[in-house]
Amino acid sequence: MQIESILLTTVRVQTLLGGWHRTNASGFLFERGSRLFLVTCRHVVIDPPSEHHPDSLAIELHMGAGHLSRTTRLIVPLFENGLSRWRTCADAAGDVDVAAVEIAPHLLPQGVVYRAFSPENLPPRLESIEVGQSILVVGYPLGFQDNLHQLPVVRQATIASSFGLRFQGQGYFLTDARTHRGTSGAPVVLRRTDEGGATAGLPWWLLGVHSARLDVGTRDLVLDEALGLNCAWYSDVLMTLTEDRPA
Repeated sequence: MQIESILLTTVRVQTLLGGWHRTNASGFLFERGSRLFLVTCRHVVIDPPSEHHPDSLAIELHMGAGHLSRTTRLIVPLFENGLSRWRTCADAAGDVDVAAVEIAPHLLPQGVVYRAFSPENLPPRLESIEVGQSILVVGYPLGFQDNLHQLPVVRQATIASSFGLRFQGQGYFLTDARTHRGTSGAPVVLRRTDEGGATAGLPWWLLGVHSARLDVGTRDLVLDEALGLNCAWYSDVLMTLTEDRPA
């Protein structure tokens, strides 16, 4: 049975400190030229308010397309020679909650199977994407997955704010979806219907990176339900995070 390519882009992320498991999150692979990056949220790799300072990430990658139950665990260090290996950035509104860490080719074992987004998956025309449009969030809510095949699950969502506009001046748009802890870093995608997408090996637009649920500070925790809205950072930030940098 052929597995949908979108499921092979996304990995379960475990944060580690001194080899001990700390938290669960989601992430995905992004390829730019010959370089491969693991993308997740900034607060997954560092979150001073909660004193969260992992030193590495662990992900599971598939070994052999015909045997999806076979996986290998890959440790991605976050520091080298005392310096952080992960990349993040800020804009006029503050820190962007997206991080990328490069995966060195020699770390990938022979026979590993994955799919990666690329700059060709970033939507070129934002005005063609409309509020209310149906999208997907691919990830690992509460660390949940298909434990036999090590595959993520998909949640239905809709675009809940005008796409292309920075919601309240921040670098994200809103989605309406049921999400949980562990989904941070998940790709937010839209199926491509253009001619190029119909023949592409990964026929999806990568719209954003799921970050967190949005809440209202004045909400009565007893009387008022949560909004059910989420922040997704625009995916074009990946072009900044994966650009070549001086050695």
